[in-house]
Order: sequence, then structure tokens, then C-alpha cells
Amino acid sequence: MADTQLRSKIRPVTIGGRPVGPGCPAYIAAEVGINHNGDVNLAKKLIDAAALAGCDAVKFQKRTPELCVPAAMRDVPRETPWGLISYMEYRRRMEFGADAFACIDRYCRDKGIAWFASAWDVPSLEFLEQFDSPCIKIPSACLTDDALLRKARSLGRPVVLSTGMSTMQQVRHAVSLLDRSNLVLLHCTSTYPCPPAELNLRGIFTLEAEFKVPVGYSGHESGLQTTVAAATLGACFIERHLTLDRAMWGSDHAASVEPGGFSRLVRDIRVVEQAMGDGVKRVYDSELPVMKRLRLVGGADAPLAKAG
Repeated sequence: MADTQLRSKIRPVTIGGRPVGPGCPAYIAAEVGINHNGDVNLAKKLIDAAALAGCDAVKFQKRTPELCVPAAMRDVPRETPWGLISYMEYRRRMEFGADAFACIDRYCRDKGIAWFASAWDVPSLEFLEQFDSPCIKIPSACLTDDALLRKARSLGRPVVLSTGMSTMQQVRHAVSLLDRSNLVLLHCTSTYPCPPAELNLRGIFTLEAEFKVPVGYSGHESGLQTTVAAATLGACFIERHLTLDRAMWGSDHAASVEPGGFSRLVRDIRVVEQAMGDGVKRVYDSELPVMKRLRLVGGADAPLAKAG
């Protein structure tokens, strides 16, 4: 289980003016990712849903297809809403450019919600810098990209690093290239959707004990209960994919959460945070009438050692 003494020594990281770490309310990000299907208007609807749910931020993705698509995949045909096209053309159509992200930036400011994006390569990271995002997100797929990690560290922003599909040795190397005082790690299993038996939520404790930094959770499972469990275990940053409809075309929709579910997820995490308390055993004022009515020995007039 969690080491409370260890957690008391982990310093929070400030993201968008919010402390993120043990003892702080979880920072909740709705990952739009590529669920916008290349449509800015759909992206706006997803931003609306995230804001309505009470999320702290929405997250997108940015990549340079020429750098991120393996050569063997580029000419592979793919069925898409635009017809049968090559995988490379599909990736290009899914990418938002400067105008689209400028629109997203204005829209999020109007809605009072932060936004950031996963950077899949150095040019994408440099591109995103123009928008003054609250943090840099490095996806699990890029944990072994040393050049990207070094560039992220050089920018001086908080870095959020997902650790899916990675060994502890790979995570150790990645962390060695980053500034631990400005780092949040996310426990993650990169299967879409991920079966519960492979979520391994105790990995949150493993990362905390090893690296002494705030640790959150990026989930790709179906359902909400395991993400609430991650927050209960102390995940200080929660990331789940958001979609308007899980049946929509696209690779990530099936492992995503629809707007109603996302609202319940945020609500339940906030309720659990309140319910966790401070661990001090006490008698609450609300219990006194019940104690007076029901306790036969040592009733309400007996001395009470009330804490806090």
C-alpha cells in the first residue's frame, strides 16, 4: 500500500496555477486526442463536454506524420470517412495545424478550461510552444525518444510523462533526462481498451517509491470504476479519453468515455477525495445525537478526546 511518509515528502508540481501532487485534488484532463476526427467543430463540442463535466483541462495530440509514421505503414490503405486512402494521408488529415490550434486556444480561453497536447516529436513540441500551454505531455510511445525528452526539459515547463509499454529500466532512463522537480509520471497500460487484469493500479505505488515524484494515471479501460479506484489510491493526475459517441469512426473511441460518463467520473472522484479525510479517528458533532440515543454505556456526556 501507499507509504504516507513518502507521500508527505513528494513536492507538488504546479500546472496552470494548480498544485498537483499528494494531498491535492486530482488534476483531471479529458483527452480529446484524435477523437475530433480532423474536425475543429467536433473538437469544440468535446471541449464543451469537458468543461461541463468539470475537467481541469482538455488534451490533444500533435505529431509530424513524416517523422512519426513508419515507412512500412505509409502506403498501407485505410478505410476512412474520406474514402480509401493511404495511412500517411489519413495521418495528415487528422492533424490540426496552426489555424486550428489557434481556434482551439481561443475557444478554451472563452470556456475557462486549460488545454495542452501530447508532443510526438521535436518539431511538434516546438510548434506547441507558441500557445503557452500549462505543461508538456510526452506520450508513452515517445518515452524512449531521448532527443524529445531533452528538448522538453530545456523548455522549463512542467512535464507529464506517460509510462505505458515501458520497462522500469526504460522509465529510469527517461526520468534521468528530465527535471524531477518539474515532473509528473503517469502509470499507464497502453492497450485500447485495456482489460482490468492488466491495469495493475499498484504500479502507482511502484513509481512513487522509485522516483519520489507526483504520480497520476492515464487509463484506456472501459468503464469508470477503475479510474475512480486509481484516484482513491492517490493518483494526482487523471487522464481519460473523451468522445461524443463510442460507436464513432476512429481508433480511440471504443476506449473513451462519453460526456455523461465523464461527468459522473469527475463527480465521483471529487466525492472520494472528500471522503478520504485525514485518517484521524474522531467523533463528529453529527454523531453526538445518535450516540446519546443509542449508546448504553458511556453516553454523550462522557468525556471525548476530540481531535482537530
